[in-house]
Amino acid sequence: MDLIKTVRTVKIIAALTKPPKVAEDHADIIKPQTVSFHKDAANSINIDFANQPTNPEHREHTAPINETSLYLAATYVIDAKYNRNFQFKTDLRSLRLYHLYNQRILSWMLYFFVILNLLLAMFEKPAIPGWEIPYWGTMLLEVACMCYYTFRLVHNYSFSSERLWWKDAKHLVVIGIIALTILDMIIYIFVAQFAGAHVAVRGSRVLRPLLLINFPEMRLLRQAVRNIRRTLPEIINVLILLFMIIALFALLGRELFKYDGLNYINGDDGYFLDYFKNVWDLYVLVTTANSPDIMMPAYDENPWYMLFFIIFVMLCNYIFIGIFLAVIYKNYRMHLKNEVQRSVFMKRRKLAKAWDIVKVWKDNCFVLPWKRFCILLQQVEPKRSLSQIRLIWRVLDEDSDDFVSKREFLKVVDLLNVELLEIKDQQPFFQRWMPTCFNSKLSTIVRTIVKHRGFRWTFDTIIIINAILIGLDIDEAEWFFLSIFTVEILLRMYAIGFKAYFRNPWDLFDFTVITAAWVASIFEVIAEKKEFTEYTLDFLLVLRVLRLVRIPANLERFQVIIATLSNIGPAIVTFGGVIFVIYYVFAIIGMELYAGLFDYYGYEDDPVFLPFCGNKKLEGSDFYRDHYCNNNFNDVVKAFIVLFELTVVNQWHVISEGFVIITNAAARVYFIFFHMTVVIVIINIFIAFVLEIFMVEFSLSQSVHESALKKKIQELGLLATEEDDPGYISKPVVEDAVTIVDAMEEAEPKDTGLRFRLGERTRTVTVSLQNMFEGEIDAEYMGPEDADENNPNIEAQPDTLTLHSVA
Repeated sequence: MDLIKTVRTVKIIAALTKPPKVAEDHADIIKPQTVSFHKDAANSINIDFANQPTNPEHREHTAPINETSLYLAATYVIDAKYNRNFQFKTDLRSLRLYHLYNQRILSWMLYFFVILNLLLAMFEKPAIPGWEIPYWGTMLLEVACMCYYTFRLVHNYSFSSERLWWKDAKHLVVIGIIALTILDMIIYIFVAQFAGAHVAVRGSRVLRPLLLINFPEMRLLRQAVRNIRRTLPEIINVLILLFMIIALFALLGRELFKYDGLNYINGDDGYFLDYFKNVWDLYVLVTTANSPDIMMPAYDENPWYMLFFIIFVMLCNYIFIGIFLAVIYKNYRMHLKNEVQRSVFMKRRKLAKAWDIVKVWKDNCFVLPWKRFCILLQQVEPKRSLSQIRLIWRVLDEDSDDFVSKREFLKVVDLLNVELLEIKDQQPFFQRWMPTCFNSKLSTIVRTIVKHRGFRWTFDTIIIINAILIGLDIDEAEWFFLSIFTVEILLRMYAIGFKAYFRNPWDLFDFTVITAAWVASIFEVIAEKKEFTEYTLDFLLVLRVLRLVRIPANLERFQVIIATLSNIGPAIVTFGGVIFVIYYVFAIIGMELYAGLFDYYGYEDDPVFLPFCGNKKLEGSDFYRDHYCNNNFNDVVKAFIVLFELTVVNQWHVISEGFVIITNAAARVYFIFFHMTVVIVIINIFIAFVLEIFMVEFSLSQSVHESALKKKIQELGLLATEEDDPGYISKPVVEDAVTIVDAMEEAEPKDTGLRFRLGERTRTVTVSLQNMFEGEIDAEYMGPEDADENNPNIEAQPDTLTLHSVA
């Protein structure tokens, strides 16, 4: 009664909703239970017996854990696996909302609305010709995008700590963009109604790509931008010195050439007399785009004048640009290393939180037993087979004591990130439906030949011969090659089965190419367009040469290069996203500044044309002479093309001069700033990143985690050999998962028909970098206290009220 009086007004709810379902036969898991003490109808309390503390002296490895705690531990492991760093509350309702937030469908919807929002520039004035939509139509679409962004923010807020949510700069930036966009719409409508749509400006369009950086789903892009931003201070120092040298040489050049009365090659007067034009010409010379044109007037006047340009080029193009790349590489690598190590600390802290939930007290130390480990991984990856979970357990349990320590548990995510493939026995399609024919002597001989590596080499040779004949423009044998390639595909389908065939990317590629070739042939018969079909067949059959990439990929001397090319694929997408953001911003600004100044109307040899790109100011310019009229900012697609041409650098000064002629010399600022941002900074940082990835692949031919898995597979006799085709081994499978696990636990495991192999792409760029930098950190070090400064730890949640805490 004293207890009831003390907590009379307190009511504890054990579970808001039912936690994730766990197998009923796991005695290690208990469901929340409550007991009610009633004083009267108005006052009652519920006490949770599922979370009662246990005396450490009595804790055994069979100590139960409730479903909610298991759900929380699995959440931490999942976050560590995917490098998520969300800060969420730990009650069951918040956990369920958090997992809902990370559902792929909601993330893909976010990508859809972000892309839709960016694509609106194609339909807004200045739009692609024929694509323009009234401004109220594009605004309605943009409002729909803003609504979904708001929904994602509210959803994120629902499972986050209020105090920390408002401290996250990403949320504030997205809120600011939404608010500015709505305000910009209101102003645009007001101006368009009273002053005309030709006067109104949509300034908020330039903010759209910033959403790519500030949503949590764009984590890799945000990390790349953050590393670039942290590298900029050191880069700016070198740029300042470079511009000081350019400014000095511009002044020296004016004093050196001003008395010679020289003219530029294009006929302009006053060679090197205009100081600011000198700065521009020398900056262009640093990019080599106007070399040697800018030097020739001085060289023709006096060969000794070339010393001026030689010294400038040597100093700026080779010394300073080299120093610039070195500074970028050094500082970017430092910030990249810090970023990767920070992610390692985050991963370890998540795993440590999961460990604190699932650990048990055994023999005077905390450990994790097999049963609890298995249940946890089934919650983390429900589709992972029991045999794979057991294999991971065997790798983690280094001392084979049937328990995993905290140090060993911290490696679990690294093993989960290794692509582990099971090669199970299964009967091909023809063996199931035509067993007599399939198992005949002739069929066995055919299948043996098809599976032999010589069969693949023979057809690789035929592909090379076909490519040579196409290169020599010999078309008579095309139908022969098409027929023999078709026979190859049918034989492989017969030997290994349809499922295994289409699971192989190269086989799928061959099937697509040959099928397309047959479709083109059928089109020829129907449409009687022989010339079209010949060109199409040539193109499609040459495509098959791409599969010969497999040959150097199997040679050791090429493996580092191939691995680098393979691993920088995601990095190219990430840096491509960075460049896209910059392109979009500059494209919007360029359209606002230069849209409609000129256009492409054909040239003199065209039947209908308007001279000088429709703007007489371009008369006699190199811009018009070189047929650059299509390089304009009249819509977003053309703007992107112009920016791409500026990125390539060649003739970029001629393109920029066209806009200078139409407007004024201040237009050069736009083009210089773009060149510095993309060509000098972003491209060089990408080169530094490629260098780092190459060094990683050179030093880590195989990660320690992959090696451990492969070694354990070999010890168990379960390593797939080259004779094991994907999805097929000669004898049928009869054992179930339990039998397989039992066999793996035996000293001499019996042959279950199950084989493992590591996937062809077992490492991502993030995993490779973590493998490289994680070796410099102590295995159990969780990082400095400020490791989470960008995402501070969530507020401590109040513990569940128990009999122990009440007392």
